[in-house]
Order: sequence, then structure tokens, then C-alpha cells
Amino acid sequence: MRNYFETKRVLVTGGAGFLGSHLIDRLLARGDEVVCIDNLFTGSKRNIYHLHNHPRFEFIRHDVTFPIYLEVDQIFNLACPASPIHYQHDPVQTTKTSVHGAINMLGLAKRLRARILQASTSEVYGDPSIHPQKEDYWGNVNPIGPRSCYDEGKRCAETLFFDYHRQHRLDIRVARIFNTYGPRMHANDGRVVSNFIVQALKDEDITLYGDGQQTRSFCYVDDLIEGFLRFMDKESADPDQMALPGPINLGNPNEFTIRQLAEHVIALTGSASRLIFKPLPEDDPRQRQPDIALAQEYLGWEPKVQLDEGLGKTIAYFDALLTSGSESPENSIGIN
Repeated sequence: MRNYFETKRVLVTGGAGFLGSHLIDRLLARGDEVVCIDNLFTGSKRNIYHLHNHPRFEFIRHDVTFPIYLEVDQIFNLACPASPIHYQHDPVQTTKTSVHGAINMLGLAKRLRARILQASTSEVYGDPSIHPQKEDYWGNVNPIGPRSCYDEGKRCAETLFFDYHRQHRLDIRVARIFNTYGPRMHANDGRVVSNFIVQALKDEDITLYGDGQQTRSFCYVDDLIEGFLRFMDKESADPDQMALPGPINLGNPNEFTIRQLAEHVIALTGSASRLIFKPLPEDDPRQRQPDIALAQEYLGWEPKVQLDEGLGKTIAYFDALLTSGSESPENSIGIN
């Protein structure tokens, strides 16, 4: 194995997706070699097309529910559909991706003694009974509802990561991601930021569920990727001990109602869209806000990009996408 401080060879699962492609850009920019694996269910080659001739980048079309054998120094496990419209399309496969994918990546990390980061989610908190959510909160999750394939799949993946850490002394990191947005989001993924922006740019009615008073906290993608890298690269002060495995919340603690978000988007786009209201989906959380005190103290990390600035960059991306006509049909479920 190469010395740890030399250029690292890094595996990113789900690397053709929204978060994965931004992470790969940062890894390559700092000099790492990157292997991207993705089955292209929700990821897109368009997100990594600019890297196809990069000498330190390799793409492999592969599903993490099957084992893969590579030689790497670090693993970022990001593979899993993350929006309800996608993870509910095939809920059994979603659970397999979280659980079998974690088992396969942990097995690879164990064989290589590689450090591995799990992209977990704030959805492990369910519809929380405490606010904001701290890492020691166990959550309030429906184990048999329509969102359970994702929520419980990610919870089980966390269990596997910590059991490998305890049983095999594996060097793990578990990051709980709160709502993240930015360029390269899937145009038709059903998440509020992309939905609202696309509807506003088309001057269509903007759809809110319930009364629009449920809250979310929105983190710009560049801030989240910085948190990933700081967490993965953090070393223990004691060379004989592994660094804190987590979990650590990564998100922007500034909280907005869904209605406020829609009104921001309308104002920034100059849209003529109207707000319309539909019934709230089953198990939709009423509140979601991260407590990031641990990330601030341990990683020296907190978000820098605030909502209006991040929305401006994201709106510009979707405006260009819609103008080019490339948001459809390529982004339909299962077609990439």
C-alpha cells in the first residue's frame, strides 16, 4: 500500500449522482485518483461527462448490491436513491441498495483496511419529537410506511457500519445529511428545491403539500462536500486511536417553512407562478433542522452559503438545463 500521505486512490459509489459528482470534482482538484461506480438509476453520465478524459478518473457501471473488487485507500459510500419519487419506485431495491450495498462496501474496506464514509441521512430521525435534532436522538420512524425503505435502510446501514467498527476495528465515518441542493440536482426527482425552481421557471403552479408550514433546513452542495472532506480526513489526536466515527450531522441550521422557500424561489425567478396546496404525504416530517454543534466543534465546519445565494446558483443551472431541453426524457426513472 502507498504511504497514506501520498496521492490517495478513492472510490465513490453513486459518483454520477448529484452529491457524488461534486465530491469527485473536489477529490480530483486536490490530486487524488478517483474510481466512480454507479448503476445510473438516478445518476447521469452528464454529471461526470466533463471528466471522461481526466487521467486520474475512472468510471465503472456497477450496482453496489453486488460485490466489487478494487484496490483503494478510501471509500465514500453515497449509492442510494435519495428522493421519495425515486426510492419509492422500487422500495425493495432501495432497501437492498442501503443494506447489501453497505455490506459489500464494508467488506471491501475490511479487506483493504481502508477508511470508509457512509452518507447517511436526517431521515433516520423520522418525524422528530425533539427540535432541532442532535446526533444522540434515536428518532421517530415508521418501520412499515411508504418511506421506510429509505429511512430504515439507512438506519440499518448505520448499524452495520458501527458493528464493523466495533467488531473489526474498521475506520468508519457516518455523516447524517440534511436537505442539500445545488447544480446537478435531478430535474424530476420530486424534491422541493428542484420542484419549485422548475415549476417557477416554467410559470407553472407551485405545488405545496399540507399547509406549507412544515419546516426544512437547506444546505448548499459546496458546503456539504467540504463537510464530507473534513470528516473523512480528520485524524485522531492519539495516533493509537481511531478518530470519532460519528454520526455527525451535516446541514444548514437555518430553518424555513416550505411556503417561505416557494416564495423565495418565485421572487428570485420573477415567476408568475401561483401556490397551490395538496394533501400532505404519509409520514412526511413536520420539522427538520440539524443541531451542528458537534460538526462545529470537531470539524471546525459550518455552512457558508446562505439560501438566496445558493438558490441563485441553482436557478441559473436549471434555467440553462431547461433552455437546452436536456432535462427530459433522459432523466425519467431508469433511463440514463
